[in-house]
Amino acid sequence: MDGTPIHVWVVFGIVVAVALAIDVLAFRHRVITLRSALFQSACWIGLAAAFDCWLYFALGLRPSLDFLAGYLIEKSLSLDNLFVFLVIFRAFGVPAESQHKVLYGGVTGALVLRAIFVVAGVELLELVHALTYVFGAFLLLVGLKMLLSRQRAAHPERSWPVRIAERLLPVTARYEGDKFWIKNGRWQATPLLMALIALEAMDIVFAVDSVPAVLAITRNVFVAFSSNAFAILGLRALYFAVADIFPRFRFLHQGVAAILVFVGLKMALGEVFPVSTPASLGIIATILALAVGTSLVVRKTPGATEA
Repeated sequence: MDGTPIHVWVVFGIVVAVALAIDVLAFRHRVITLRSALFQSACWIGLAAAFDCWLYFALGLRPSLDFLAGYLIEKSLSLDNLFVFLVIFRAFGVPAESQHKVLYGGVTGALVLRAIFVVAGVELLELVHALTYVFGAFLLLVGLKMLLSRQRAAHPERSWPVRIAERLLPVTARYEGDKFWIKNGRWQATPLLMALIALEAMDIVFAVDSVPAVLAITRNVFVAFSSNAFAILGLRALYFAVADIFPRFRFLHQGVAAILVFVGLKMALGEVFPVSTPASLGIIATILALAVGTSLVVRKTPGATEA
């Protein structure tokens, strides 16, 4: 499809399948504690780093650096999107022990969406070069909007996919473990299924943001998709690891917005002011470090509210 050797795709598929199988089998019957979530997150990050090292020997330096840049962009966007997951779970009152099942479904849906969006995006950019400027302007506007507003997911339980599902499906108001469906005379959808639908709807919004961002780094379908995939695969564990402490990083949202502004400008002005991949990596890492560091140094004053 993009000149990537078939054995590279095969290795990628095997690594992802084996890692997911181990993750499911090892933690399916366990309560996900902060300690286990941090351990899983470290494993997923380590796996992505190891795969990137292998990519260096398999494809060369440039694809390896592009993978790392794409991974950092998607990971930073994912960190910001964890807030949305938290809002969805609170809106639907999803019990803590059932959240992992919704996240697994969300991860699976996100992988499918990323594959579709990446392939479609690369094909469109190759057919219509002017879309490069459109995508760049879109990312720039999204980044600026994020800088001006912190509202990310108001009332996800009222989103149109959820409203349509509630009209088409019989829905019960009670949970029964981690079941999406229960039979009470007739089959009924539980609120857990509605939460999954809301999460999948947000996955579409996330893909619209993140795919153009990674395409600003590379047009290689394999590198773009694999970097997104590895960042997404660790998202479930990352949620449980940082859900409680994430709100303390009050400037991370602005950091993600600044990254989107940067990649939007890079994409729109790349022919006039080209930025190399190593330079992009440095800028993205610096923005993230500044956002996290500022959040740790500048504490919120008592009684203050978020903007």
